[in-house]
Amino acid sequence: MAFLTHRSRPLGNAQATRRSGNPREEVPATCRNPFRPWPGLFLPIVLLAVGLFGPRTLAEAFKEYDVKAAFLFNFAQFVEWPPEAFPTAETPLVIGVLGGDPFGQILDKIVQDEVVKNRKLVVQRYRRVEEIKTCHVLFISQSAGAELDQILASLKGRNILTVGDTEGFARRGGIIRLMTEKNKIRLRINIDATKAAHLTISSKVLRAADVIGAGGGAK
Repeated sequence: MAFLTHRSRPLGNAQATRRSGNPREEVPATCRNPFRPWPGLFLPIVLLAVGLFGPRTLAEAFKEYDVKAAFLFNFAQFVEWPPEAFPTAETPLVIGVLGGDPFGQILDKIVQDEVVKNRKLVVQRYRRVEEIKTCHVLFISQSAGAELDQILASLKGRNILTVGDTEGFARRGGIIRLMTEKNKIRLRINIDATKAAHLTISSKVLRAADVIGAGGGAK
């Protein structure tokens, strides 16, 4: 999510200090991929995106689905999958889009040449849920909203982090809903659906989210 962290002044010595357990640890100021997020900066960026701090609204600087694409990339880093989610050591970590693709080329640019958990990231697009074989993060487009209940039912028990921005997505059994409220992105996470998929979401993400259980009243 580095394109959310552009700086307004020089970094000095071509390096930027990274917040981590070691205050002296440093990362390069420039990255191979201009969209690549710096490790350790995810939580502040999430807080900025969801509007918990920062005077500027998200819409002033970024397009909505550019930011949502960056969230998908970061979810790949802050979620743990069970070993059986990867049939072989060479199996890539797949970010999928089901239905109409609202991201254009931005999602491909973000994951280009990236490696997470020693696995290459790839993007796949599906027209129908039956086409989904190996997938780890799945964005279910609003264009598939009329079939959302059937889609989620067919994915039940699979190790797939389902993400969407359809009304009621988390309440209906999706794992993470990306909500746009007053030009800011907020997260709603169905923790029961997360456990059913045998996934573990980082506490850093959970602390920045509205966490509900399956069948909860929140939308």
